[in-house]
Amino acid sequence: MSSSSSESVLTTQELQTLASKAIAAKATAYCPYSKFRVGACILTQSGEYIVGANVENAAYPVGTCAERVAFGTAVVAGYHDFKAVAVATDSNLPASPCGMCRQFMSEFTTPSFPIYMYGSEGTYTIKTMRELLPESFGPEDFSKGKVQSS
Repeated sequence: MSSSSSESVLTTQELQTLASKAIAAKATAYCPYSKFRVGACILTQSGEYIVGANVENAAYPVGTCAERVAFGTAVVAGYHDFKAVAVATDSNLPASPCGMCRQFMSEFTTPSFPIYMYGSEGTYTIKTMRELLPESFGPEDFSKGKVQSS
């Protein structure tokens, strides 16, 4: 394990459950083109675990990443307060969420939100949303006049 400057806000049991559910979610991935399975699991502030897996499409850019599946499922189910997310792949080293997922997740998280990234051998690293997407923008920026609609 390696970590960033952020402190973990999870109990040992929460971390074990989050990791095992993200790793198990890989088995539900539909990735016949890339063969790159990704599973994700979000822990809500109320203690619910919500999983997602990547879903590809023959029109390759149309697929959806595991992180966006999990967050979309959570939001549609009425959850808006999240404690952490875990992402698991079959790579030897932990893989981070793609740029699109980083922006998507930032809409629903805080800059200090922890992202646990797991490799195939159980190793993981932790980064915050701020570390993965520095200088991001979100809904609050529209109300402050920082971002102009075109």
